[in-house]
Amino acid sequence: MNVFLVYVRDKDFYRLLPEELGGKPTKDGRFKVMAFPPLGIETLAPVLRQQGHTVRMFDTCHPQMKDEHIADAVEQDKPDVVALSFLSTTTYPGTKSLAELLKSRVPETPIIVGGVFATMNADRILRDCPYIDAVGIGEGEELLPDYLDHIDDPGSVAGVVWRDGDKVIRNARRPIIRDLDKFPYPDRATLPIDYIESLPLDVPAVLSLERFCTMQTSRGCPYTCIYCDIPALTNGKWRHRSPEHVLGEMQQLNDLGYRSIYLTDDHFLMKRSRIHDICQGMVDRKLEFKWGCEGRVDSVAVDQLASMVKANCNSLAFGVESGTQKVLDRLSKNQTLEQIEHAVSEAKRQGIERTHGFFLVGSPDETEEEILQSFRFAARLKLDTFGFNRLCVYRGTPLWKEYLDRGIIDDERDWDKWFKCSDIDPTILPSEVVNRARQKGYVILFARRLLFRPIKTFQLLRTLGRHMKKSDILKLLASPFRRRTLTRKPALPAKMLDLGLEAPIRDNADTPTATPAT
Repeated sequence: MNVFLVYVRDKDFYRLLPEELGGKPTKDGRFKVMAFPPLGIETLAPVLRQQGHTVRMFDTCHPQMKDEHIADAVEQDKPDVVALSFLSTTTYPGTKSLAELLKSRVPETPIIVGGVFATMNADRILRDCPYIDAVGIGEGEELLPDYLDHIDDPGSVAGVVWRDGDKVIRNARRPIIRDLDKFPYPDRATLPIDYIESLPLDVPAVLSLERFCTMQTSRGCPYTCIYCDIPALTNGKWRHRSPEHVLGEMQQLNDLGYRSIYLTDDHFLMKRSRIHDICQGMVDRKLEFKWGCEGRVDSVAVDQLASMVKANCNSLAFGVESGTQKVLDRLSKNQTLEQIEHAVSEAKRQGIERTHGFFLVGSPDETEEEILQSFRFAARLKLDTFGFNRLCVYRGTPLWKEYLDRGIIDDERDWDKWFKCSDIDPTILPSEVVNRARQKGYVILFARRLLFRPIKTFQLLRTLGRHMKKSDILKLLASPFRRRTLTRKPALPAKMLDLGLEAPIRDNADTPTATPAT
């Protein structure tokens, strides 16, 4: 079969590389884009080809892969199936519009969608959007080939929700994939896009111009933080690829010239022996790239940081979330302030070049003083970058269920929305107060950083200044103090570092779901 795989992006969260940094398109139509690659469709493409299918990929961040371009290609090539992958509620409207356009051109071509939001809301999507024929639930490596083999009998495909006339039918759920080693490595060559390692900001905060990509070595997370939907997506299971399989892909990337890699695992620091074997293999193979990842501060594998540094790990992000134990407990983080301080200090002691801390403000029952206490705590930590984002609620998280039980959210009315909690929860400080406290906190944090860590601060600014204009650096530093409009805004993509711009909580889903999310 001929299959189109399309990754639909939120246009607010990618940027073409500025021309002064070499962002002009090449003669063969390659563009340089500040964004994470669409690892999901890149993973599915070789799986489908292995089954004998023809695959063409699209990423809507490419200037020549917008809706009209894709519709023209569909009309010309007449694919047997179009699979649309999108991440969250912010990209759902664009996905609906694209599906409607495609159906107007090729009404008989089945359209299947997948991704995190689609998995959580499959039945509602089919009732809401008549242009979508089916939704794939969960991981796509086995589901999508099965769907293609039974395109005339979707009722026989586990994990598919589909439309039969006016009825929406939910098939039996497909088990999660246990053996992650059996699939080929992702296709990173077909899309005419060079993805640039950058901060997800509204300024060109480029970290490097080295050849960059993402990679996933494990899936899932067994923890139950109230703001996260990952456990619901993966049944609370953590699964991993073998060190040998991971190293094979890393060797391939190294040989292709990639010199910067970010691991999009929900929790890389999970298994001590596995991390040791991967890192030792990287050293033995003399792999040249630098890499980064994220994990919890209470991980047993924190003692493997020395091995990670030896293997060229240069960035590490921790989900700190708060500087008070009360808020950590309310968020069900199951970690302590002491564990946070130990993990961050150990990362810097072992030589991690850039440590990042994710923080949340505006949690239930959090006072203004406790918000400021989180900033003071961050100032004490040896963090290089940080982000203080307002707590948000998404469908599929424990917090969403809590708000349903409390009557704050209506599932039938609000299923396709997300909310900043301070806008809807009476137990949380009003948004104006949260934003005011955050601005005060940044003043404290910046002042203490300049006073007690001036050299590190200068080094960070110099790093950013390699690929940024002075005016953009000033804009970046001033961003936390801009007056904000108290309306809901789209969520930033997952697993990207920031320096304090407004964003909802992280949506750490990069699993190749059925027409997968990135």
